[in-house]
Amino acid sequence: MTDSRIPTARLGDNGPEVGVQGLGCMGMSFGYGPADAKESRATLERALELGVTLYDTADAYGAGENERFLSPFFKAHRDEVVIATKFALSIPPDDPTRRIIRNDAPYIRQAVEASLKRLDVDVIDLYYMHRRDVNVPIEETVGVMADLVREGKVKHLGLSEVTGGELRAAQAVHPIAAVQSEWSLFSRDIEARVVPTARELGVTLVPYSPLGRGFLTGSFTHADKDLTPDDHRRQHPRFTGENATTNATLLDPIREIAEAHGASLGQVALAWIHHQAAVHNLPLVPIPGTRKPTRVEENVAATRITLTEEDLSQLDPIATKVAGNRYADMRFASAGRE
Repeated sequence: MTDSRIPTARLGDNGPEVGVQGLGCMGMSFGYGPADAKESRATLERALELGVTLYDTADAYGAGENERFLSPFFKAHRDEVVIATKFALSIPPDDPTRRIIRNDAPYIRQAVEASLKRLDVDVIDLYYMHRRDVNVPIEETVGVMADLVREGKVKHLGLSEVTGGELRAAQAVHPIAAVQSEWSLFSRDIEARVVPTARELGVTLVPYSPLGRGFLTGSFTHADKDLTPDDHRRQHPRFTGENATTNATLLDPIREIAEAHGASLGQVALAWIHHQAAVHNLPLVPIPGTRKPTRVEENVAATRITLTEEDLSQLDPIATKVAGNRYADMRFASAGRE
């Protein structure tokens, strides 16, 4: 393992330059079962040493707990990191397992103030609309977000799980630096409209779950059997029942390619997503999540793997064979609105 820092990419036409691979921080305090706080903090530090500078969180991750957890690290390295957080998933007090999508102005203003307080910062570098409330015109939502930029509370704007048309409408109101959507060997629906629109408008793609929520690494094969009861992946159709059994067989070509390169399955999956920047001619900064320093080293090393044309041809058909939807509730995905 070499400690050479990874290349950089710019977020949008006028956004900050960040390491070409970011870090998804959700699992450090929410969603993926128990986490070791000390090890998670070591992971944050190791990522920064390797050139990872985009750190991704959201107010909905543990009802703000993830933002609070990250705050000391951000404060210690404020000039070195780009902080990305999100609003839109409101948590009802009477049912912490539910998420209500809200894009209205009062909620956005309440959410940004709460995030600023939890993060203990004066300004958020990249502020995302986490999910789209179709009952609120996106022009209104982005208009409020643009006000936050003018007020100095936010530097740059992002959207998550939007359609190509929604991105175009948003960009007409205020420059959008990044679109965050699920994109991996298992999930490629955004390539039809979102990716070409982002390329045309100069918007950077930030793929989340580029490792298929860990499934593409082979770390688990059946959520009900392999994961703890509090792991939210047990709620995803792709990872349970017959779908999980079917999808586990799709790892076979990834495993063969990994063996040929002396790499891990996860590194092949990440090398593939990084390759899409050249395929689609746009900047791309995936944000694989991990809670272990060794894993962040492994993920960063994937930026130095070059897949052959034969490798790519073997990997290309995988997404068409995946069984099950990305979410049990597809309101949380943009695909159904395209």
